[in-house]
Amino acid sequence: MYRTFTCGELRLADVGKTVVLAGWVQRVRKMGGMTFIDLRDRYGITQLSFDESINAEVFVEANKLGREYVVQATGVVKERYSKNAQLPTGDIEIEVEKLQVLNPAVTPPFTIEDDTDGGDDIRMKYRYLDLRRTAVRKNLELRHKMAFEVRRYLDEQGFLEVETPVLVNSTPEGARDFVVPSRMNPGQFYALPQSPQILKQLLMVSGFDRYFQIVKCFRDEDLRADRQPEFTQIDCEMSFVEQEDILQMFEGMSRHLFKTIKGIDLPKLPRMTWADAMKYYGSDKPDTRFDMRFVELHDMFHAHPGFGVFDGAAYIGGICAKGAASYTRKQIDALTDYVRRPQIGAKGLVYARVEQDGTVKSSVDKFYSQDVLQELKSQMNAEGGDLILILSGDDAMRTRKQLCELRLEMGKQLGLRDPQKFSCLWVIDFPMYEWSDEEQRLMAMHHPFTSPKPEDIPMLDTDPAAVRANAYDMVINGVEVGGGSIRIHDAKLQEKVFEILGFTPEQAQAKFGFLMNAFKYGAPPHGGLAYGLDRFVSLFAGLDSIRDCIAFPKNNQGKDVMLGAPGVIDQAQLDELQLKLSNTKQ
Repeated sequence: MYRTFTCGELRLADVGKTVVLAGWVQRVRKMGGMTFIDLRDRYGITQLSFDESINAEVFVEANKLGREYVVQATGVVKERYSKNAQLPTGDIEIEVEKLQVLNPAVTPPFTIEDDTDGGDDIRMKYRYLDLRRTAVRKNLELRHKMAFEVRRYLDEQGFLEVETPVLVNSTPEGARDFVVPSRMNPGQFYALPQSPQILKQLLMVSGFDRYFQIVKCFRDEDLRADRQPEFTQIDCEMSFVEQEDILQMFEGMSRHLFKTIKGIDLPKLPRMTWADAMKYYGSDKPDTRFDMRFVELHDMFHAHPGFGVFDGAAYIGGICAKGAASYTRKQIDALTDYVRRPQIGAKGLVYARVEQDGTVKSSVDKFYSQDVLQELKSQMNAEGGDLILILSGDDAMRTRKQLCELRLEMGKQLGLRDPQKFSCLWVIDFPMYEWSDEEQRLMAMHHPFTSPKPEDIPMLDTDPAAVRANAYDMVINGVEVGGGSIRIHDAKLQEKVFEILGFTPEQAQAKFGFLMNAFKYGAPPHGGLAYGLDRFVSLFAGLDSIRDCIAFPKNNQGKDVMLGAPGVIDQAQLDELQLKLSNTKQ
Protein backbone atom coordinates (compact mmCIF):
# COMPACT_ATOMS: atom_id res chain seq x y z
CA MET A 1 0.00 0.00 0.00
CA TYR A 2 1.18 3.51 -0.77
CA ARG A 3 -0.23 4.71 2.55
CA THR A 4 -1.68 3.29 5.73
CA PHE A 5 -3.11 6.63 6.93
CA THR A 6 -4.03 9.95 5.34
CA CYS A 7 -2.29 13.21 6.20
CA GLY A 8 -5.26 14.43 8.23
CA GLU A 9 -5.89 11.33 10.29
CA LEU A 10 -3.20 10.79 12.96
CA ARG A 11 -3.56 11.99 16.56
CA LEU A 12 -1.83 11.58 19.94
CA ALA A 13 -3.53 8.20 20.38
CA ASP A 14 -1.46 6.96 17.43
CA VAL A 15 1.92 7.74 19.04
CA GLY A 16 4.29 4.79 18.66
CA LYS A 17 2.69 3.39 15.50
CA THR A 18 4.73 2.79 12.38
CA VAL A 19 2.84 4.39 9.53
CA VAL A 20 3.15 5.08 5.81
CA LEU A 21 1.98 8.44 4.42
CA ALA A 22 1.89 9.69 0.84
CA GLY A 23 1.21 13.15 -0.49
CA TRP A 24 2.59 16.45 -1.75
CA VAL A 25 5.32 18.52 -0.12
CA GLN A 26 3.66 21.71 1.09
CA ARG A 27 6.83 23.33 2.44
CA VAL A 28 10.34 22.47 3.65
CA ARG A 29 11.90 24.05 6.76
CA LYS A 30 15.63 23.48 7.30
CA MET A 31 16.94 24.12 10.82
CA GLY A 32 20.53 22.99 11.07
CA GLY A 33 20.63 19.27 11.78
CA MET A 34 16.84 19.05 11.58
CA THR A 35 14.55 19.34 8.57
CA PHE A 36 10.76 19.51 8.78
CA ILE A 37 8.39 18.89 5.88
CA ASP A 38 4.66 19.56 5.82
CA LEU A 39 3.12 16.72 3.81
CA ARG A 40 -0.29 17.46 2.32
CA ASP A 41 -3.08 15.41 0.82
CA ARG A 42 -6.82 16.00 0.41
CA TYR A 43 -7.42 15.22 4.08
CA GLY A 44 -4.93 17.52 5.78
CA ILE A 45 -1.28 18.16 6.63
CA THR A 46 1.12 16.12 8.76
CA GLN A 47 4.61 17.21 9.75
CA LEU A 48 7.50 14.92 8.85
CA SER A 49 10.72 15.28 10.84
CA PHE A 50 14.23 14.33 9.69
CA ASP A 51 17.09 14.23 12.21
CA GLU A 52 20.60 14.09 10.77
CA SER A 53 21.91 12.43 13.94
CA ILE A 54 19.37 9.59 13.69
CA ASN A 55 19.30 8.87 9.95
CA ALA A 56 21.78 10.93 7.92
CA GLU A 57 20.94 9.26 4.61
CA VAL A 58 17.23 10.06 4.80
CA PHE A 59 18.07 13.54 6.09
CA VAL A 60 20.12 14.22 2.95
CA GLU A 61 17.29 12.99 0.71
CA ALA A 62 14.78 15.20 2.52
CA ASN A 63 16.89 18.29 1.85
CA LYS A 64 16.66 17.63 -1.89
CA LEU A 65 12.87 17.91 -1.92
CA GLY A 66 11.01 20.89 -3.34
CA ARG A 67 7.43 22.15 -3.20
CA GLU A 68 4.81 19.80 -4.68
CA TYR A 69 7.09 16.76 -4.88
CA VAL A 70 5.00 13.62 -4.50
CA VAL A 71 6.59 11.45 -1.81
CA GLN A 72 6.00 8.42 0.36
CA ALA A 73 7.25 8.47 3.92
CA THR A 74 7.50 5.60 6.39
CA GLY A 75 8.15 6.31 10.06
CA VAL A 76 6.99 6.33 13.64
CA VAL A 77 4.37 8.67 15.10
CA LYS A 78 5.90 10.91 17.79
CA GLU A 79 4.47 13.60 20.02
CA ARG A 80 5.54 17.01 18.78
CA TYR A 81 7.73 19.09 21.03
CA SER A 82 6.40 22.32 19.55
CA LYS A 83 2.71 21.74 18.91
CA ASN A 84 0.63 23.53 16.25
CA ALA A 85 -2.88 24.30 17.49
CA GLN A 86 -3.89 25.43 13.97
CA LEU A 87 -3.67 21.85 12.63
CA PRO A 88 -5.83 18.89 13.66
CA THR A 89 -2.62 16.82 13.42
CA GLY A 90 -0.60 19.49 15.20
CA ASP A 91 0.12 17.39 18.30
CA ILE A 92 2.15 14.77 16.42
CA GLU A 93 4.81 14.33 13.76
CA ILE A 94 6.33 11.43 11.85
CA GLU A 95 9.97 10.61 12.54
CA VAL A 96 10.82 9.40 9.06
CA GLU A 97 12.82 6.20 8.61
CA LYS A 98 12.32 5.72 4.87
CA LEU A 99 11.60 8.28 2.14
CA GLN A 100 10.73 7.63 -1.49
CA VAL A 101 10.16 10.24 -4.17
CA LEU A 102 7.19 9.05 -6.22
CA ASN A 103 7.36 12.01 -8.58
CA PRO A 104 9.47 15.18 -8.61
CA ALA A 105 7.83 18.51 -9.45
CA VAL A 106 8.89 21.77 -11.03
CA THR A 107 8.25 24.91 -9.01
CA PRO A 108 4.51 25.75 -9.38
CA PRO A 109 3.56 29.11 -10.96
CA PHE A 110 1.90 30.23 -7.71
CA THR A 111 1.99 29.20 -4.08
CA ILE A 112 -0.49 26.46 -3.31
CA GLU A 113 -1.78 27.90 -0.07
CA ASP A 114 -5.00 29.56 1.04
CA ASP A 115 -3.41 33.01 0.74
CA THR A 116 -1.96 32.36 -2.69
CA ASP A 117 -0.02 34.86 -4.78
CA GLY A 118 -1.74 33.67 -7.95
CA GLY A 119 -4.24 35.90 -9.75
CA ASP A 120 -7.45 34.61 -11.33
CA ASP A 121 -6.00 34.13 -14.81
CA ILE A 122 -2.97 32.11 -13.72
CA ARG A 123 -5.02 30.03 -11.30
CA MET A 124 -7.55 29.20 -14.01
CA LYS A 125 -4.77 28.25 -16.44
CA TYR A 126 -3.36 25.85 -13.85
CA ARG A 127 -6.69 24.93 -12.29
CA TYR A 128 -5.46 21.40 -11.47
CA LEU A 129 -2.95 23.05 -9.13
CA ASP A 130 -5.50 25.53 -7.77
CA LEU A 131 -7.72 22.60 -6.82
CA ARG A 132 -5.00 21.42 -4.42
CA ARG A 133 -5.63 24.48 -2.25
CA THR A 134 -7.68 23.77 0.85
CA ALA A 135 -9.99 26.75 0.29
CA VAL A 136 -10.99 25.55 -3.19
CA ARG A 137 -11.17 21.88 -2.25
CA LYS A 138 -13.55 22.66 0.61
CA ASN A 139 -15.95 24.29 -1.85
CA LEU A 140 -16.09 21.09 -3.90
CA GLU A 141 -16.52 19.00 -0.76
CA LEU A 142 -19.44 21.27 0.19
CA ARG A 143 -20.89 20.82 -3.30
CA HIS A 144 -20.66 17.03 -2.93
CA LYS A 145 -22.39 17.11 0.45
CA MET A 146 -25.19 19.32 -0.84
CA ALA A 147 -25.78 17.14 -3.91
CA PHE A 148 -25.77 14.05 -1.69
CA GLU A 149 -28.33 15.58 0.70
CA VAL A 150 -30.53 16.69 -2.21
CA ARG A 151 -30.60 13.12 -3.52
CA ARG A 152 -31.29 11.74 -0.06
CA TYR A 153 -34.18 14.14 0.60
CA LEU A 154 -35.81 13.66 -2.80
CA ASP A 155 -35.39 9.88 -2.66
CA GLU A 156 -37.16 9.85 0.70
CA GLN A 157 -39.98 11.87 -0.89
CA GLY A 158 -40.47 9.30 -3.66
CA PHE A 159 -38.66 11.08 -6.50
CA LEU A 160 -36.93 9.15 -9.28
CA GLU A 161 -33.70 10.43 -10.83
CA VAL A 162 -34.06 10.13 -14.61
CA GLU A 163 -31.39 11.17 -17.12
CA THR A 164 -32.50 13.15 -20.16
CA PRO A 165 -30.65 13.67 -23.49
CA VAL A 166 -27.86 16.20 -23.93
CA LEU A 167 -28.32 16.39 -27.71
CA VAL A 168 -31.76 17.92 -28.30
CA ASN A 169 -33.45 20.24 -30.79
CA SER A 170 -33.13 24.01 -30.76
CA THR A 171 -36.23 25.81 -29.46
CA PRO A 172 -37.12 29.53 -29.33
CA GLU A 173 -37.45 31.66 -26.21
CA GLY A 174 -34.89 31.98 -23.44
CA ALA A 175 -31.16 32.36 -24.05
CA ARG A 176 -29.15 31.49 -27.15
CA ASP A 177 -28.52 27.81 -27.72
CA PHE A 178 -25.17 26.13 -28.07
CA VAL A 179 -25.49 24.13 -31.30
CA VAL A 180 -23.76 20.94 -32.43
CA PRO A 181 -23.53 20.00 -36.13
CA SER A 182 -24.65 16.51 -37.12
CA ARG A 183 -22.25 14.61 -39.40
CA MET A 184 -24.86 11.99 -40.25
CA ASN A 185 -27.46 14.64 -41.05
CA PRO A 186 -25.61 17.32 -43.06
CA GLY A 187 -26.91 20.85 -42.58
CA GLN A 188 -28.79 19.92 -39.42
CA PHE A 189 -27.86 20.70 -35.85
CA TYR A 190 -28.47 19.49 -32.34
CA ALA A 191 -28.72 21.99 -29.49
CA LEU A 192 -27.38 21.50 -25.98
CA PRO A 193 -30.31 21.82 -23.55
CA GLN A 194 -30.89 25.11 -21.76
CA SER A 195 -32.82 22.93 -19.32
CA PRO A 196 -34.69 19.60 -19.53
CA GLN A 197 -37.98 21.54 -19.45
CA ILE A 198 -39.91 19.80 -22.23
CA LEU A 199 -38.44 16.39 -21.45
CA LYS A 200 -39.45 16.48 -17.82
CA GLN A 201 -42.98 17.47 -18.86
CA LEU A 202 -43.03 14.45 -21.14
CA LEU A 203 -41.97 12.33 -18.16
CA MET A 204 -45.06 13.60 -16.35
CA VAL A 205 -47.17 12.51 -19.32
CA SER A 206 -45.41 9.14 -19.03
CA GLY A 207 -46.60 8.72 -15.45
CA PHE A 208 -43.32 9.39 -13.64
CA ASP A 209 -45.07 11.63 -11.17
CA ARG A 210 -41.98 12.66 -9.18
CA TYR A 211 -38.83 13.28 -11.21
CA PHE A 212 -35.52 14.94 -10.43
CA GLN A 213 -32.11 15.22 -12.01
CA ILE A 214 -28.89 16.96 -11.09
CA VAL A 215 -28.17 17.98 -14.63
CA LYS A 216 -25.84 20.07 -16.80
CA CYS A 217 -27.52 22.94 -18.68
CA PHE A 218 -26.06 25.17 -21.37
CA ARG A 219 -26.88 28.79 -22.26
CA ASP A 220 -24.93 31.05 -24.58
CA GLU A 221 -25.33 34.19 -22.46
CA ASP A 222 -23.08 37.06 -21.45
CA LEU A 223 -21.30 35.98 -18.29
CA ARG A 224 -21.21 37.47 -14.80
CA ALA A 225 -20.34 36.36 -11.28
CA ASP A 226 -23.38 34.06 -10.92
CA ARG A 227 -23.52 32.81 -14.51
CA GLN A 228 -21.46 30.30 -16.52
CA PRO A 229 -22.07 28.96 -20.05
CA GLU A 230 -22.53 25.50 -18.54
CA PHE A 231 -24.08 25.16 -15.12
CA THR A 232 -25.81 22.57 -12.97
CA GLN A 233 -29.47 22.47 -12.02
CA ILE A 234 -31.36 20.49 -9.44
CA ASP A 235 -34.23 19.90 -11.85
CA CYS A 236 -37.55 18.69 -10.42
CA GLU A 237 -41.12 18.03 -11.56
CA MET A 238 -44.27 16.67 -9.89
CA SER A 239 -47.69 15.57 -11.11
CA PHE A 240 -51.14 16.10 -9.59
CA VAL A 241 -49.98 19.18 -7.70
CA GLU A 242 -50.85 22.83 -7.28
CA GLN A 243 -48.48 25.68 -6.47
CA GLU A 244 -48.82 25.18 -2.72
CA ASP A 245 -47.68 21.55 -3.00
CA ILE A 246 -44.53 22.61 -4.87
CA LEU A 247 -43.68 25.37 -2.41
CA GLN A 248 -44.12 23.09 0.59
CA MET A 249 -42.06 20.27 -0.92
CA PHE A 250 -39.08 22.37 -1.90
CA GLU A 251 -39.17 24.65 1.08
CA GLY A 252 -38.76 21.38 2.93
CA MET A 253 -35.73 20.51 0.81
CA SER A 254 -34.16 23.90 1.50
CA ARG A 255 -34.83 23.48 5.20
CA HIS A 256 -33.16 20.05 5.05
CA LEU A 257 -30.05 21.53 3.37
CA PHE A 258 -29.76 24.39 5.83
CA LYS A 259 -30.07 22.00 8.77
CA THR A 260 -27.74 19.23 7.58
CA ILE A 261 -25.10 21.42 5.93
CA LYS A 262 -25.12 24.66 7.95
CA GLY A 263 -26.77 23.58 11.19
CA ILE A 264 -29.41 26.31 10.74
CA ASP A 265 -33.10 25.81 11.51
CA LEU A 266 -34.73 27.69 8.66
CA PRO A 267 -38.03 29.33 9.64
CA LYS A 268 -41.11 29.28 7.45
CA LEU A 269 -40.32 31.27 4.34
CA PRO A 270 -42.23 34.51 3.83
CA ARG A 271 -43.90 35.11 0.46
CA MET A 272 -43.85 38.32 -1.54
CA THR A 273 -45.68 39.08 -4.75
CA TRP A 274 -43.64 40.18 -7.75
CA ALA A 275 -45.52 43.50 -7.71
CA ASP A 276 -44.50 44.19 -4.10
CA ALA A 277 -40.91 43.11 -4.73
CA MET A 278 -40.65 45.64 -7.56
CA LYS A 279 -42.47 48.35 -5.60
CA TYR A 280 -40.45 48.09 -2.40
CA TYR A 281 -37.10 46.77 -3.62
CA GLY A 282 -36.94 47.44 -7.37
CA SER A 283 -35.97 43.82 -7.98
CA ASP A 284 -37.67 40.46 -8.40
CA LYS A 285 -34.90 38.99 -6.24
CA PRO A 286 -34.81 41.35 -3.24
CA ASP A 287 -32.05 41.11 -0.65
CA THR A 288 -34.06 41.07 2.58
CA ARG A 289 -31.13 40.70 4.97
CA PHE A 290 -31.74 44.39 5.67
CA ASP A 291 -34.79 46.64 5.43
CA MET A 292 -34.31 50.01 3.68
CA ARG A 293 -37.50 49.55 1.65
CA PHE A 294 -38.47 52.09 -0.99
CA VAL A 295 -40.89 54.86 -0.09
CA GLU A 296 -42.73 56.46 -3.00
CA LEU A 297 -42.57 60.25 -2.71
CA HIS A 298 -44.19 61.27 -5.98
CA ASP A 299 -47.44 62.57 -4.49
CA MET A 300 -45.74 64.44 -1.65
CA PHE A 301 -43.29 66.36 -3.83
CA HIS A 302 -45.86 67.07 -6.54
CA ALA A 303 -48.03 68.66 -3.85
CA HIS A 304 -45.13 71.06 -3.16
CA PRO A 305 -43.79 72.10 -6.58
CA GLY A 306 -40.68 74.17 -6.98
CA PHE A 307 -37.82 71.79 -7.80
CA GLY A 308 -37.96 71.24 -11.55
CA VAL A 309 -36.31 67.81 -11.50
CA PHE A 310 -39.02 66.46 -9.17
CA ASP A 311 -41.85 68.46 -10.73
CA GLY A 312 -41.42 66.70 -14.07
CA ALA A 313 -40.61 63.23 -12.73
CA ALA A 314 -42.89 60.26 -13.31
CA TYR A 315 -41.42 58.47 -10.29
CA ILE A 316 -39.73 59.70 -7.12
CA GLY A 317 -38.54 57.17 -4.56
CA GLY A 318 -36.35 57.21 -1.48
CA ILE A 319 -34.56 54.94 0.97
CA CYS A 320 -33.65 55.66 4.58
CA ALA A 321 -30.17 54.57 5.69
CA LYS A 322 -30.36 54.27 9.45
CA GLY A 323 -27.50 55.90 11.31
CA ALA A 324 -25.78 57.12 8.13
CA ALA A 325 -26.20 60.87 8.59
CA SER A 326 -22.47 61.05 9.37
CA TYR A 327 -21.71 60.45 5.68
CA THR A 328 -19.47 63.24 4.44
CA ARG A 329 -20.14 65.28 1.33
CA LYS A 330 -17.29 63.37 -0.34
CA GLN A 331 -18.99 60.04 0.42
CA ILE A 332 -22.33 61.31 -0.92
CA ASP A 333 -20.60 62.62 -4.06
CA ALA A 334 -19.15 59.13 -4.49
CA LEU A 335 -22.68 57.68 -4.24
CA THR A 336 -23.84 60.19 -6.84
CA ASP A 337 -21.04 59.09 -9.16
CA TYR A 338 -22.01 55.47 -8.47
CA VAL A 339 -25.63 55.87 -9.60
CA ARG A 340 -24.55 57.94 -12.61
CA ARG A 341 -22.42 55.10 -13.98
CA PRO A 342 -23.61 53.92 -17.41
CA GLN A 343 -24.56 50.54 -15.97
CA ILE A 344 -27.08 52.28 -13.66
CA GLY A 345 -27.88 55.45 -15.56
CA ALA A 346 -29.38 57.77 -12.93
CA LYS A 347 -29.05 61.48 -13.60
CA GLY A 348 -28.35 62.50 -10.03
CA LEU A 349 -28.99 61.96 -6.34
CA VAL A 350 -30.83 64.05 -3.75
CA TYR A 351 -30.03 63.57 -0.07
CA ALA A 352 -31.40 64.76 3.25
CA ARG A 353 -29.78 64.42 6.68
CA VAL A 354 -31.87 64.17 9.82
CA GLU A 355 -29.94 65.91 12.58
CA GLN A 356 -30.05 64.68 16.17
CA ASP A 357 -32.33 67.59 17.10
CA GLY A 358 -34.82 66.45 14.43
CA THR A 359 -34.17 69.20 11.88
CA VAL A 360 -33.55 68.16 8.27
CA LYS A 361 -30.76 69.47 6.07
CA SER A 362 -30.94 68.64 2.40
CA SER A 363 -29.25 69.21 -0.94
CA VAL A 364 -32.55 70.80 -2.05
CA ASP A 365 -32.97 73.14 0.94
CA LYS A 366 -33.48 76.16 -1.27
CA PHE A 367 -36.47 74.59 -3.00
CA TYR A 368 -38.36 73.31 0.06
CA SER A 369 -39.26 74.71 3.43
CA GLN A 370 -38.42 72.97 6.69
CA ASP A 371 -42.10 72.01 6.96
CA VAL A 372 -41.87 70.08 3.68
CA LEU A 373 -38.60 68.46 4.77
CA GLN A 374 -40.26 67.46 8.05
CA GLU A 375 -43.05 65.87 6.01
CA LEU A 376 -40.34 64.02 4.09
CA LYS A 377 -38.83 62.81 7.38
CA SER A 378 -42.25 61.56 8.48
CA GLN A 379 -42.93 59.78 5.17
CA MET A 380 -39.53 58.06 5.38
CA ASN A 381 -40.01 57.14 9.05
CA ALA A 382 -36.60 58.71 9.64
CA GLU A 383 -35.06 59.68 12.98
CA GLY A 384 -32.08 61.69 14.15
CA GLY A 385 -28.88 60.36 12.62
CA ASP A 386 -30.54 58.90 9.51
CA LEU A 387 -29.68 59.67 5.89
CA ILE A 388 -32.40 59.86 3.21
CA LEU A 389 -31.40 59.20 -0.40
CA ILE A 390 -33.79 60.00 -3.27
CA LEU A 391 -33.81 59.18 -6.99
CA SER A 392 -36.27 60.35 -9.61
CA GLY A 393 -36.89 59.66 -13.28
CA ASP A 394 -39.32 59.62 -16.16
CA ASP A 395 -39.68 55.82 -16.17
CA ALA A 396 -40.87 54.19 -12.93
CA MET A 397 -39.48 50.72 -13.61
CA ARG A 398 -36.05 52.00 -14.65
CA THR A 399 -35.83 54.37 -11.67
CA ARG A 400 -36.80 51.61 -9.23
CA LYS A 401 -33.98 49.46 -10.64
CA GLN A 402 -31.55 52.36 -10.17
CA LEU A 403 -32.77 52.80 -6.60
CA CYS A 404 -32.30 49.07 -6.07
CA GLU A 405 -28.62 49.37 -7.03
CA LEU A 406 -28.21 52.30 -4.65
CA ARG A 407 -29.91 50.36 -1.85
CA LEU A 408 -27.60 47.36 -2.36
CA GLU A 409 -24.53 49.61 -2.37
CA MET A 410 -25.63 51.28 0.86
CA GLY A 411 -26.29 47.89 2.40
CA LYS A 412 -22.76 46.84 1.44
CA GLN A 413 -21.16 50.03 2.78
CA LEU A 414 -23.05 49.79 6.06
CA GLY A 415 -22.11 46.12 6.57
CA LEU A 416 -25.69 44.88 6.25
CA ARG A 417 -25.00 42.19 3.62
CA ASP A 418 -23.27 39.65 5.85
CA PRO A 419 -22.61 36.47 3.79
CA GLN A 420 -22.99 34.40 6.96
CA LYS A 421 -26.54 35.68 7.47
CA PHE A 422 -29.32 34.15 5.38
CA SER A 423 -32.67 35.65 4.45
CA CYS A 424 -34.89 33.49 2.26
CA LEU A 425 -38.29 34.09 0.68
CA TRP A 426 -40.59 33.04 -2.14
CA VAL A 427 -41.44 35.60 -4.81
CA ILE A 428 -44.78 34.68 -6.40
CA ASP A 429 -47.37 35.92 -8.91
CA PHE A 430 -44.99 36.97 -11.68
CA PRO A 431 -46.39 38.56 -14.83
CA MET A 432 -47.06 35.99 -17.52
CA TYR A 433 -45.55 38.20 -20.23
CA GLU A 434 -43.15 41.09 -20.70
CA TRP A 435 -42.94 43.41 -23.68
CA SER A 436 -39.87 43.21 -25.91
CA ASP A 437 -38.95 46.45 -27.67
CA GLU A 438 -36.52 44.51 -29.83
CA GLU A 439 -39.08 41.92 -30.95
CA GLN A 440 -42.07 44.30 -30.73
CA ARG A 441 -44.17 41.60 -29.14
CA LEU A 442 -45.01 40.00 -25.82
CA MET A 443 -42.45 37.47 -24.59
CA ALA A 444 -42.87 34.80 -21.94
CA MET A 445 -41.32 36.06 -18.72
CA HIS A 446 -40.39 32.48 -17.78
CA HIS A 447 -41.06 30.09 -20.67
CA PRO A 448 -44.03 29.36 -22.95
CA PHE A 449 -45.15 26.32 -20.92
CA THR A 450 -45.93 28.32 -17.76
CA SER A 451 -49.58 28.24 -16.77
CA PRO A 452 -51.48 31.45 -16.11
CA LYS A 453 -53.22 31.78 -12.78
CA PRO A 454 -56.65 30.16 -13.26
CA GLU A 455 -58.54 33.34 -12.38
CA ASP A 456 -56.58 35.29 -15.02
CA ILE A 457 -57.18 32.92 -17.95
CA PRO A 458 -60.16 34.97 -19.30
CA MET A 459 -57.81 37.97 -19.70
CA LEU A 460 -55.72 36.07 -22.28
CA ASP A 461 -58.31 37.25 -24.82
CA THR A 462 -58.84 40.76 -23.49
CA ASP A 463 -55.64 41.95 -21.74
CA PRO A 464 -52.81 39.37 -21.93
CA ALA A 465 -50.23 41.85 -20.58
CA ALA A 466 -52.11 41.87 -17.25
CA VAL A 467 -52.16 38.09 -16.84
CA ARG A 468 -50.22 36.69 -13.90
CA ALA A 469 -48.28 33.46 -14.13
CA ASN A 470 -48.53 30.55 -11.75
CA ALA A 471 -44.80 30.99 -11.19
CA TYR A 472 -42.51 31.32 -8.19
CA ASP A 473 -38.85 31.92 -7.37
CA MET A 474 -36.88 31.13 -4.24
CA VAL A 475 -34.60 34.04 -3.36
CA ILE A 476 -31.76 33.89 -0.83
CA ASN A 477 -29.75 37.01 0.03
CA GLY A 478 -30.77 38.72 -3.19
CA VAL A 479 -29.89 35.74 -5.38
CA GLU A 480 -32.46 33.80 -7.39
CA VAL A 481 -31.52 30.29 -6.25
CA GLY A 482 -34.43 28.48 -7.83
CA GLY A 483 -37.58 29.04 -9.79
CA GLY A 484 -40.41 27.26 -11.49
CA SER A 485 -44.09 27.21 -12.27
CA ILE A 486 -47.22 25.17 -12.65
CA ARG A 487 -47.20 24.05 -16.30
CA ILE A 488 -49.89 24.12 -18.93
CA HIS A 489 -51.30 20.62 -19.37
CA ASP A 490 -54.20 21.47 -21.65
CA ALA A 491 -53.41 21.42 -25.40
CA LYS A 492 -55.92 24.15 -26.25
CA LEU A 493 -54.58 26.51 -23.58
CA GLN A 494 -51.04 25.82 -24.79
CA GLU A 495 -52.09 26.68 -28.35
CA LYS A 496 -53.57 29.96 -27.09
CA VAL A 497 -50.34 30.88 -25.31
CA PHE A 498 -48.30 30.10 -28.43
CA GLU A 499 -50.65 32.36 -30.40
CA ILE A 500 -50.11 35.26 -27.97
CA LEU A 501 -46.34 34.74 -28.24
CA GLY A 502 -46.59 35.17 -32.00
CA PHE A 503 -46.26 31.59 -33.18
CA THR A 504 -48.37 30.52 -36.12
CA PRO A 505 -50.01 27.09 -35.71
CA GLU A 506 -47.47 25.73 -38.20
CA GLN A 507 -44.52 27.18 -36.26
CA ALA A 508 -45.86 25.89 -32.95
CA GLN A 509 -46.39 22.44 -34.47
CA ALA A 510 -42.89 22.41 -35.97
CA LYS A 511 -41.19 23.41 -32.72
CA PHE A 512 -43.39 21.86 -30.05
CA GLY A 513 -45.66 19.44 -31.88
CA PHE A 514 -44.35 16.43 -29.96
CA LEU A 515 -45.33 18.06 -26.66
CA MET A 516 -48.74 19.22 -27.84
CA ASN A 517 -49.43 15.80 -29.33
CA ALA A 518 -48.39 14.15 -26.06
CA PHE A 519 -50.93 16.25 -24.19
CA LYS A 520 -53.68 14.67 -26.33
CA TYR A 521 -52.94 11.32 -24.71
CA GLY A 522 -53.77 12.47 -21.20
CA ALA A 523 -51.43 14.88 -19.44
CA PRO A 524 -51.77 15.23 -15.66
CA PRO A 525 -51.71 18.61 -13.95
CA HIS A 526 -48.04 19.15 -13.17
CA GLY A 527 -45.42 21.67 -12.12
CA GLY A 528 -41.93 21.93 -10.79
CA LEU A 529 -38.88 24.04 -10.35
CA ALA A 530 -35.13 24.01 -10.76
CA TYR A 531 -32.48 25.17 -8.32
CA GLY A 532 -29.11 26.43 -9.48
CA LEU A 533 -26.77 24.08 -7.63
CA ASP A 534 -23.77 26.33 -8.32
CA ARG A 535 -25.54 29.36 -6.84
CA PHE A 536 -26.79 27.40 -3.83
CA VAL A 537 -23.29 26.12 -3.06
CA SER A 538 -21.69 29.55 -3.53
CA LEU A 539 -24.17 31.06 -1.05
CA PHE A 540 -23.42 28.40 1.55
CA ALA A 541 -19.68 28.89 0.97
CA GLY A 542 -19.92 32.69 1.18
CA LEU A 543 -18.44 33.17 -2.30
CA ASP A 544 -18.82 36.22 -4.52
CA SER A 545 -18.68 34.08 -7.68
CA ILE A 546 -19.88 30.61 -8.60
CA ARG A 547 -16.54 29.86 -10.31
CA ASP A 548 -14.83 28.65 -7.16
CA CYS A 549 -17.44 25.97 -6.51
CA ILE A 550 -17.05 24.52 -10.03
CA ALA A 551 -14.12 22.20 -10.63
CA PHE A 552 -13.21 23.52 -14.09
CA PRO A 553 -15.02 26.80 -14.79
CA LYS A 554 -14.87 29.16 -17.75
CA ASN A 555 -13.58 32.73 -17.52
CA ASN A 556 -15.59 35.90 -18.23
CA GLN A 557 -15.07 35.42 -21.97
CA GLY A 558 -16.53 31.91 -21.82
CA LYS A 559 -13.10 30.35 -22.31
CA ASP A 560 -11.42 27.46 -20.56
CA VAL A 561 -7.85 28.76 -20.52
CA MET A 562 -6.59 25.46 -19.13
CA LEU A 563 -7.96 23.33 -21.98
CA GLY A 564 -7.75 26.07 -24.60
CA ALA A 565 -11.47 25.79 -25.33
CA PRO A 566 -13.13 26.89 -27.49
CA GLY A 567 -10.56 26.26 -30.18
CA VAL A 568 -10.31 25.85 -33.94
CA ILE A 569 -10.90 22.51 -35.67
CA ASP A 570 -9.02 21.38 -38.74
CA GLN A 571 -10.31 21.61 -42.29
CA ALA A 572 -10.92 17.86 -42.54
CA GLN A 573 -13.42 18.03 -39.69
CA LEU A 574 -15.13 21.05 -41.24
CA ASP A 575 -15.39 19.23 -44.58
CA GLU A 576 -16.82 16.13 -42.92
CA LEU A 577 -19.48 18.26 -41.24
CA GLN A 578 -20.07 20.19 -44.48
CA LEU A 579 -19.35 23.49 -42.72
CA LYS A 580 -17.66 26.53 -44.23
CA LEU A 581 -16.33 29.40 -42.13
CA SER A 582 -16.49 33.01 -43.30
CA ASN A 583 -14.88 36.21 -42.00
CA THR A 584 -12.84 34.23 -39.49
CA LYS A 585 -9.18 34.80 -38.72
CA GLN A 586 -7.19 31.63 -38.13
